[in-house]
Amino acid sequence: MADSAIPIGELSRRTRCNIETIRYYERIGLMPAPARRGRYRSYGGEEVARLGFVRRARELGFTLDEVRALLGLAAGGSATCTEVRDLAAAHLKDVRARIADLKRMERVLADSVRACEAGQNAGCPVIETLYSG
Repeated sequence: MADSAIPIGELSRRTRCNIETIRYYERIGLMPAPARRGRYRSYGGEEVARLGFVRRARELGFTLDEVRALLGLAAGGSATCTEVRDLAAAHLKDVRARIADLKRMERVLADSVRACEAGQNAGCPVIETLYSG
């Protein structure tokens, strides 16, 4: 590992993941404890790949527990596509529910802004919407 060892700053640059986030992932066990060179963390290609996996899973909105489960399935060697698909399908259901909620929020906000622009109400339609919601 000595020739391919990289410090945490380089790991951060390669994966576009904040250094504090890397340290956090180590504390909660998503990333293994790194090798050390004196008091400095030292990483290799395996850590780069794992952190990339974690970062992409987080970008897709998987929770930390879901990421942990995916890592476990990937590392177990016996990960079945069915188990991964089931986890992803459950996550997809949650994403679709959030999208529906966001669309509802968009409609309410758009209606409130339009009412504000029309200027027909004595008060502020946005404030009234927030009080009545």
